[in-house]
Amino acid sequence: MISPTETRIDNGNGHSVSATWYRPDREFLAAVLIVPAMGVPQRYYAAFANWLAERGYLVATFDYVGMGQSRNGHLRDLDVDILDWARHDCSTMLDALAHAATGKPLYWIGHSLGGQILPFVDGGHRISKALTIATGSGYWRENTEQLRRRVWLLWFLAAPLLTPLTGYFPGKRLGMVGDLPKGVIRQWRRWCLDPEYAVGAEGPEIRQAFSAVRTPITAISFTDDEMMSGRNTESLHSFYNQAEQLHKRIAPRDVGAKAIGHFGFFKPQFERSLWQDILLPELG
Repeated sequence: MISPTETRIDNGNGHSVSATWYRPDREFLAAVLIVPAMGVPQRYYAAFANWLAERGYLVATFDYVGMGQSRNGHLRDLDVDILDWARHDCSTMLDALAHAATGKPLYWIGHSLGGQILPFVDGGHRISKALTIATGSGYWRENTEQLRRRVWLLWFLAAPLLTPLTGYFPGKRLGMVGDLPKGVIRQWRRWCLDPEYAVGAEGPEIRQAFSAVRTPITAISFTDDEMMSGRNTESLHSFYNQAEQLHKRIAPRDVGAKAIGHFGFFKPQFERSLWQDILLPELG
């Protein structure tokens, strides 16, 4: 069993990021940065990170500023958005991991949001390969049918009404995503209401940033994802139009499971079927 090490790293934007390092007990093969989904704390990925470290990978997890162990003070006092998370938190973590893994391959494993924000990260050219897990556009009209009614309530009632009143989005009390800084929920809402998601909401600079990505991408998605439809996945990855891509769309029955969904990939029950058989070959 690997003994993880916790550190705090200055993100260069007036905040610190909580990071956890999983170091193998021998010379490591490569380094892996696990980039979390919206509202998901780094501890959710601990079993997966530990498993990778036991197989010889140096692994780092972290929480975005304002989330999990990177939350200091009240969210109403925090002025950050999603692009800040990418440009500062993710860039800082990527730089720290690259320095710790000089001369070794560097992999980016992005869960949901973590696969959307790769274009906005400094130093992305150092990444050997990016793997996106359950990643797609959040455009609400292309969400799964079971989610569409719920996100209508989120985007047209809860978020616009409650955020100005509280100074942040109190999603934990509502059972929606979790508590989020006001800049994050407002920007995410703009993205999710636009047919081209971040590209449409933010303009030509963001479209160009997606097109500038040359890192090979393996996209792993699931037919029973309750949040990301197949169309969501196709749409988001179409913006990475200059990157070599491999898409693996998996049905639960393909791996002998009843369900996987949006969050299931990182559960230990899939150690053999998804981690060992599907993901590990992608890490060279």
